[in-house]
Amino acid sequence: MKRFPTVRPGKGWITIPEMVERSAQEFSSAVALKMRDGQGWREYTYSDLGEIIPKLAAFLKSQGFQPGDRGAVLGENRPEWGLSYFAISWAGGIVVPLDSRATLHEWRHINLDAECKVIFTSQRFLPDVLEFAPDVPSLKTIVVMDPHPELPNIPQLSTQNLEPVPRHPFDLEDLALILYTSGTTGSSKGVMLTHKNIMSNVDAVYQCIEYGVGDTFFSVLPIHHVFEGTAGFLTPLYNGATIVYARSLRPREIREDMLASQPTVMLVVPLLLEKILLGIYREVRHAPVIKKGLFHLLKGTSKALNPILGGKAAHVLFKKVRAQAGFGNIRYVISGGAALPQWVAKGMEELGFPVLQGYGLSETAPVLTVNPPDKPKNASVGLPIPHVEIKIVDPGPDGIGEIAAKGPNVMKGYYKNPEVTKEVFTEDGWFLTGDLGYIDDEGYLYITGRKKSVIVTRGGKNIYPEEIEAHLSQSPYIAEILVLMGIHPVSKDEELQAIVYPDYDALDAYAQEHGKELTEEDIYKIIEQEIERLSKDLAPYKRPRRFTIREEEFPKTTTRKIKRYLFEKPYKELREGGKPASS
Repeated sequence: MKRFPTVRPGKGWITIPEMVERSAQEFSSAVALKMRDGQGWREYTYSDLGEIIPKLAAFLKSQGFQPGDRGAVLGENRPEWGLSYFAISWAGGIVVPLDSRATLHEWRHINLDAECKVIFTSQRFLPDVLEFAPDVPSLKTIVVMDPHPELPNIPQLSTQNLEPVPRHPFDLEDLALILYTSGTTGSSKGVMLTHKNIMSNVDAVYQCIEYGVGDTFFSVLPIHHVFEGTAGFLTPLYNGATIVYARSLRPREIREDMLASQPTVMLVVPLLLEKILLGIYREVRHAPVIKKGLFHLLKGTSKALNPILGGKAAHVLFKKVRAQAGFGNIRYVISGGAALPQWVAKGMEELGFPVLQGYGLSETAPVLTVNPPDKPKNASVGLPIPHVEIKIVDPGPDGIGEIAAKGPNVMKGYYKNPEVTKEVFTEDGWFLTGDLGYIDDEGYLYITGRKKSVIVTRGGKNIYPEEIEAHLSQSPYIAEILVLMGIHPVSKDEELQAIVYPDYDALDAYAQEHGKELTEEDIYKIIEQEIERLSKDLAPYKRPRRFTIREEEFPKTTTRKIKRYLFEKPYKELREGGKPASS
């Protein structure tokens, strides 16, 4: 398989505490972590990291924290989250990042399962931690990331009067992280990642993407998740870049923080790119006729010249559009966590956004492939990064089969779960991802769906619902959609159906443009027409025969993937009725 065209050699595999120590010395005066609050910008230089972390580790040791103990971190994206993570590792511990969007029940379960001895948390989550802590016998210490004068008996994230301790001498094969991730059944599994798993991945990304001192990574994705944790947290600190944390996820404040910090790199999930693109299109729809005409003229020119000029036409023509959105200095927008719909990738490219799609899993620390900046093919997820091998297991006539991976970044296994660990590895050591895909003639990997999601018709045809969902999502009136095998309400035969969450903002705009208030029947009619229009490009057996509408967003994972498992079985067994879609 074709290898990734690297831009430089690696810096060598080292443990996480070694990386902190080296970066603190190599980039001492550069700003490492930065965030805006009510008083302005709060900053930590690399030198600050080198001073604070050994002292925080000293505090942990004073509380009886031993090498090999587990330490949890629960909080919003913020500089202090990273300080807490590094303190646990520096003291010889294993970090257990917690999903800030999870429930108290889930936090309790993870702390019990991992037998965490300490937890770092922010004020926001402190009441929840105080509620479940008595149920976790191993949990001896709670540390608050920010001052909380009303609870003076709870340790604060402070290093006053502490003597620093040397970093723990980890081996690369030692466990660094237990990352709890929800499986397709909804049950959490603890992914065990070693220092080699994580830092080999960091070093590989360093070889693939040009960045360093002077670059700013803008952080909006949840830091506990492995994509942001590796590529958006450890990777920039590996080579002296600055991380700026968005103070909130409100679009206005994200834009203000981006305009103020002028980032050069940003990690995103597809849903965020989709919202940015649709937001730009919405502004254009409401713009004066002349401005609207100019936009479409520039877009047509960009589309014609981009193939000739290697995307440079769009970069120049839409510079002002990108700058107004806070993307004026962006060199890389790296999309991961879920499949990037082709229409979104194409739309962003036409406006000159430098989007690179990648692919990986929690179990692979996570990056397996990414598109090379000099030759991206964003219909694909790119080429394997250094040290990673990819192959297709049992490909069918169309070349599609299960994606398998090998490399130093592949996990040690699932925590306390050897049976499930054994299920995901072949006898010769290949990790089975559960994703289906194929490799083209140039070595680029394409994802077609999840192995567990594939639908096999009575005629033996394979249907990949994610492919259909991505296609139908091109409609401005469809915000989210799930394609499933459902039951015909009369014949009780199985048929392809869809659940649609409409874009109600777009429907409101439609109502204003047409001077009418939309009824429920009007909304069904619009969605039906959209499905019929877009389904003409699909093979007949891939067209949904019936659909229903839901009034609220689908429940999602941290990386904004719809929790499909919550709908597949109940939808198939309980579905009765629904509006027919055109066939």
